[in-house]
Amino acid sequence: MNKVVQIGRMTKDAELKYLPGSGTAVANFSIAVDDGFGDNKKTYFFNIVVFGKSAEAVVNYTHKGSKVAVTGKLTTRTWDAQDGTKRYATEIVADSFGGIEFLDSKSDNQNQTNYQTNEYSVPGQVDDQLEAVDDGDMPF
Repeated sequence: MNKVVQIGRMTKDAELKYLPGSGTAVANFSIAVDDGFGDNKKTYFFNIVVFGKSAEAVVNYTHKGSKVAVTGKLTTRTWDAQDGTKRYATEIVADSFGGIEFLDSKSDNQNQTNYQTNEYSVPGQVDDQLEAVDDGDMPF
């Protein structure tokens, strides 16, 4: 299974592009992730790729320094440079649904507004239908 989860701060504003032909939005940015503490503290940097509506949301709701959680898969791209050398880039490609969570936003950094690209709810509808369950007979 290829699954990566990282929480870090954006090192620069996301760059938004659209794929030729399909017009799919693609956002590219990198995050800095701290690990350890004190003298053992290290910072790791990861390149992130986000597609579709989530890519547009990244550009609209984040900026350099924004804290984000990324869930996706680790991939390596390969291409031939103009000088004929082979180039590689290792990136985390965010999952299509729920692959990016904004832990603060461009418009409201003081309130730490959370924005998730995959969660929607209507207040009051779920709790109204719940019933108490007697779990006394359950084997665990």
